[in-house]
Amino acid sequence: MNKDGFWYRAFDLYYDGFRNMRLGKTLWTIILIKLFIIFAILKVFFFPNFLKQHAGGDTAGYVADELVERAQ
Repeated sequence: MNKDGFWYRAFDLYYDGFRNMRLGKTLWTIILIKLFIIFAILKVFFFPNFLKQHAGGDTAGYVADELVERAQ
């Protein structure tokens, strides 16, 4: 393997950095848990699929009609 290549040096930098972390692993775990909560749990309970409920299958037509109505 070419150890002078950019991709090898970039991978080695991150690999060595993550391997030597102590507090960083805990912080990354907290970050990943928070992202999961934001994108998985909150989306399900607080952000319903508006188009699925109102368009009835013809989403493009519904969006076009709403844009025309709101532009007038």
